[in-house]
Amino acid sequence: MSTTTVESGGLLFRPSPTPRGRPRRCGVRAQAGGADAASDDKSVDIMRKFSEQYARRSNTFFCADKSVTAVVIKGLADHKDQLGAPLCPCRHYDDKAAEVAQGFWNCPCVPMRERKECHCMLFLTPDNDFAGQDQAITLVEIKDATSKI
Repeated sequence: MSTTTVESGGLLFRPSPTPRGRPRRCGVRAQAGGADAASDDKSVDIMRKFSEQYARRSNTFFCADKSVTAVVIKGLADHKDQLGAPLCPCRHYDDKAAEVAQGFWNCPCVPMRERKECHCMLFLTPDNDFAGQDQAITLVEIKDATSKI
């Protein structure tokens, strides 16, 4: 099995394969402009504020590569809009509605709450090699990072 390595800001990321052998990636798509863009900005800003607050409360930090943080927050906002809950955007689900109802992967997910293990690399403990020093990200940073998706 081959592994794709991405270098970003001096850090190496090796995506874990999914059970089907494909590289894992966050399922986030950029929306077109217009009326939906204002609604989208509001949702993203709500998830941004939640993420900042939870990082401070849990003594965790965002990834040193802020584009990782931006994509995950955008994915959480999209799921909140589509499903009514911020379902982890970095996992595959056969039935997203059932997963939302179960609540296990709703952010912060059970592994994060119980063991501070964030699959998405949104909330990283200070000893994690990928942890940055920030517990904040701006809406502009998120929009810039996700506009290319």
